Amino acid sequence: MVTRYEYRDLIWVDIESPTQDEIRKLMEEYSIHLFVAEELLLPTIKPRVELFNDYIYLILHFPVTKHSHSKSIMQEVDFIVGKKFIITARYDMIDPIHNFSKTFEVNSVLEKGEMGEHAGFLFYHMINRIYRFISDEIEYNSAKLKKIEEDIFKGKEKEMVREISETGRVLLDFKQAMIPHGEILKSFEGIALNFFGKNFTYPAKSIMSEQYKIIKNIEKNKEVLEELRETNNSLLSTKQNEIMKTLTIMAFITFPLTLLASLFGMNTVYNPILGLQNDFWIVIGSMSVLASIFFVFFKYKKWL
Repeated sequence: MVTRYEYRDLIWVDIESPTQDEIRKLMEEYSIHLFVAEELLLPTIKPRVELFNDYIYLILHFPVTKHSHSKSIMQEVDFIVGKKFIITARYDMIDPIHNFSKTFEVNSVLEKGEMGEHAGFLFYHMINRIYRFISDEIEYNSAKLKKIEEDIFKGKEKEMVREISETGRVLLDFKQAMIPHGEILKSFEGIALNFFGKNFTYPAKSIMSEQYKIIKNIEKNKEVLEELRETNNSLLSTKQNEIMKTLTIMAFITFPLTLLASLFGMNTVYNPILGLQNDFWIVIGSMSVLASIFFVFFKYKKWL
């Protein structure tokens, strides 16, 4: 599906799950190289940035957020950035790009805001919108870490094992998606300054700065998560050790009582106490007294 947006003399063409016919039309209209056209048809594994005569070609992968229905851990967006046009090719619904299209439409209709004099600024605004969206997702995970911390100290250590693991997986997916952006954006900066001119210095560096902030926030969250994991494991181990200690003491207390009951259950000719009046209550009382002695002894030793 191809959607076209126009703002003054700038054009944005957004393609979702492009077909061969759609790519062929774009090749003819914007003189897209055959190599790039083939790359647009299917997702690729590695990010990339290349300079052609009339445009810059980038491939970037973004982490999948909790709102996405994608089964992959990353979503790819291909950018073709010319002087007066930008083409985005994607294979899933990506919320920040959809939201940016609404802003673009409003600016086109109302002539509000300032998108910039060339399509490089469109790329700058678009990538910043995506990065802000990712930053919001990381902030959501930060709030989740605070909730995990509270639940850990509420005695929910067992339930938090899964929560910690799932949160760690999300942060790992975000890190794997975002780290390659550093090298790509560094290369893009040099190419873009030659292509768009020195007035694009601030936007290019701003994009790199936003990516750096995201990586640092991910690292900070991972450090907090590891501390929570250690704390949770320690509390869980302590609780398990207390349970094992209690069970061991209970077994030690009941062992002599079981032995005593077995002695009186022996089928012998002579057995003391048995046969006397209230012999059952004598045996039970003896066992109770013995259990009490053990209990008091363990409390004195502070084993209970």
